[in-house]
Amino acid sequence: MSLHLGSGEIAARAGVIIDSMKSMEGPLLPILHGIQEEFGYVPQDTLPLIAKALNLSRAEVHGVMTFYHDYRDHPAGRHVLKLCRAESCQSMGGDALADRIKQLLGIDFHQTTPDGSVTLEPVYCLGLCACSPAAMLDGELHGRLDNEAAEELVMEARR
Repeated sequence: MSLHLGSGEIAARAGVIIDSMKSMEGPLLPILHGIQEEFGYVPQDTLPLIAKALNLSRAEVHGVMTFYHDYRDHPAGRHVLKLCRAESCQSMGGDALADRIKQLLGIDFHQTTPDGSVTLEPVYCLGLCACSPAAMLDGELHGRLDNEAAEELVMEARR
């Protein structure tokens, strides 16, 4: 996947996805998912194409895209580290853990390390409340995180 696509190529590839799904019932979320799967994010250039195909306003498409935290409007790093910010994880030291991971990575939530290796995202419950605090690295769950485990997770993500 090249991050240096021209708008014509983005439109063409997005058009194939949109055309293949626009006749589904409730097609907006599957289309957004398909576009993010194709490009690694939802390019802004695709929003008017989606809106036109589904007879929606661009604002409606943008509103849905930004409502769901898993959709990105920019490319993510090679690895995505999601930290749980829900109450259970916070009560078990999640705030200190988040601060430590931000310090180790040198970034804040919704940012990517300068080398492009890691994007840090908040998530509001991973379903590991009994194993708080929790995180997910590239879809793999990690529970009962402490400073040592956080450092190992960051080292794994930076590879």
